[in-house]
Amino acid sequence: MINKLECQIGNETLVFETGRMAKQANGAVFATYGGSAIIATACCSSTPTEGLDFVPLTVEYSEKYYAAGKIPGGFIKRETRPKDREILVSRIIDRPMRPLFHKEFGREIQVVPTCISADQINPPDVIAANAASAAVHISDIPFEGPIGCVRVALVDGKYIVNPTYEQIEHAKLEIVVAGTAKGITMVEGGSHEASEEEMIEAIETAKEPIARICATIEELKHLAGKEKLPLAPLQVELNNKEEIRAYAHELLSKALFTKVKQERAKAVAQAIAAVKDKFKDALTDDIQAKLFSKLMDDLQYEILRSSILDKQLRVDGRGLEDIRPITCEVGVLPRTHGSAIFTRGETQVLAVTTLGTVFDEQIFDDIEGDRRERFMLHYNFPPFSVGEVGRLGTGRREIGHGDLARRAIEPMLPPKDKFPYTVRVVAEVLESNGSSSMATVCSSSMSLMHAGVPVAKPVAGIAMGLITDETRYAVLSDILGDEDHLGDMDFKVAGTKEGITGFQMDIKISSVSTEILRKALEQARRGRLHILSIMEKTISAPQSEISPFAPQVISARIDPEKIGLVIGPSGKNIKALSEKYDVQINIEEDGSVTVYGKDQKSAFNARDAILGMVEEPEVGKIYTGTVKRIMDFGAFIEIIPGREGLCHISRLAKGHVEKVSDILKEGDTIQVKLMEIDHLGRLNLAAIDSLDENGEARERPARSDSRSSDRPRDSRPSRRDFHRDR
Repeated sequence: MINKLECQIGNETLVFETGRMAKQANGAVFATYGGSAIIATACCSSTPTEGLDFVPLTVEYSEKYYAAGKIPGGFIKRETRPKDREILVSRIIDRPMRPLFHKEFGREIQVVPTCISADQINPPDVIAANAASAAVHISDIPFEGPIGCVRVALVDGKYIVNPTYEQIEHAKLEIVVAGTAKGITMVEGGSHEASEEEMIEAIETAKEPIARICATIEELKHLAGKEKLPLAPLQVELNNKEEIRAYAHELLSKALFTKVKQERAKAVAQAIAAVKDKFKDALTDDIQAKLFSKLMDDLQYEILRSSILDKQLRVDGRGLEDIRPITCEVGVLPRTHGSAIFTRGETQVLAVTTLGTVFDEQIFDDIEGDRRERFMLHYNFPPFSVGEVGRLGTGRREIGHGDLARRAIEPMLPPKDKFPYTVRVVAEVLESNGSSSMATVCSSSMSLMHAGVPVAKPVAGIAMGLITDETRYAVLSDILGDEDHLGDMDFKVAGTKEGITGFQMDIKISSVSTEILRKALEQARRGRLHILSIMEKTISAPQSEISPFAPQVISARIDPEKIGLVIGPSGKNIKALSEKYDVQINIEEDGSVTVYGKDQKSAFNARDAILGMVEEPEVGKIYTGTVKRIMDFGAFIEIIPGREGLCHISRLAKGHVEKVSDILKEGDTIQVKLMEIDHLGRLNLAAIDSLDENGEARERPARSDSRSSDRPRDSRPSRRDFHRDR
């Protein structure tokens, strides 16, 4: 049976349908919004695994090229590995849903939202999140949902729900918000220095449409939902649980407040080992060992949270708003274009900036159309940063953290017409104990300034945490890894002194109040200003000059109608210029010319040559020309690239000239004045040495007299022949 429900969200209708497609999945929903459509499925494995301490969830969002009527570019004509964008959307869907699954379910869960129609107007990511939520909620997989998801943009002072691509381009603020009927659980986005109040208002705007989406999905479950599968909790209790708890509590209470991360981990491991050794007779099998490990985790959770709420004392002894010691360095690498190290406590990131040409831009081939990006920020998190052994590579975490940092910094970059470089920043996490993504923002901002990139303002970031119970809460500034793990909220804010540029919030509880959110944002603002003040002691503004190792870029503008003249047939002219001056040349459709050279001299020479090619000769102007050909009756002189004129023998000097070759040879340079452009467009020149005191040339013989009467007329080429050949 096909069931279909709809609700109005923004300017379009969100439609959910089930019972027509993918009926063998545990749950499947076909969702449409405008001309964009998603098919989302949810499946789980057939048998549970007892004692899992995590949710084995995988979200695999994908976009099919046929959705936009496209065939994939390149040699392989089918969709292959996930693109960064698909991974980022998968994370947006995963993060608000994951806390709503039960660990006790014990089965692998796979959610697959697929974009199968794209109207190029409405972004499909939020549609996919809603379709995924609906597919899981109507399935037999236990789920404490549903969630709803919308995008909110601030355009011309108005908050728009689910804006179009065009509206997003003009937005001051753009965030994706997800939540349940009770409240917000996830926020991600960026802005152009939005205020804290503007951010709160945007989140508040999302609450009503999210609640409406949740109500629609709940109704769909009522119509077509399946009976939920049973959970598979462990049916046994830990032997001697209370005795173990009492003994472990005292040991862990001491070990957990060791200030240094590695020493703390060692102290905790020793405490747990001591407890395990004392009660080894009670830990009779693998199930008892799992229950013991779970009790140790629960105890750490309780001890640390109660310390923060009761004593305002954190793991490393800091107060709630205290930020760890910060040190900054720039210019740490001698050969790179820009480099910086930002160290905050036990988190350290090295950021390296490389400047490239327009030919280094990142080209994206996706369903939204081909596009190019001139700013890239790549984040690497090697296992040694946490003192572990592991595989090197780029996973979803690296892509997500890098994108968050990129989004925070990008609004401060100069436009292409003012800084025509491609910019790549690579952030290498050297140590990590809490919010390496925000340390990436800080180090990347300093590295860009050290490279001479004229960023508008420095950007810094800070990670916030939240601890709550039934009646109290505490907002933590600059959280550690342990505080992230045990807390109820991971809240990252990046920006300048004036406002927010990057924002990400994940909430592990049902919701947070506006009061808590406002306090967290204000506390984050104070922390951000503190970090910026320290960064500015090391570098407060971009360096005045870029690295001598970076490409030299010279810009110019020509008449768009003359682009073809510069490029030449099959690119002949532009290739010749590139080879002659050892440069790279890029010409945009609007006539913008960018020349990239290894040094300024070659770049300027190439630019002047291009401008000369499109320059219109001006009568009365003096040029320094190059002799191209010697004829009996005069010399053909190139005054601007590609434009030659005739300097008659009578105008080479004030006195009588017997032979042109007596004065000139091919390749000589000579100053000439353009005397006239005749009705055929031919240029008539006069050597400066032949002009009188008024700058005028003496009359030369008529064209017919300039030929020798004792030679046949066809013994030498005429100017007409020359212009015709040319």
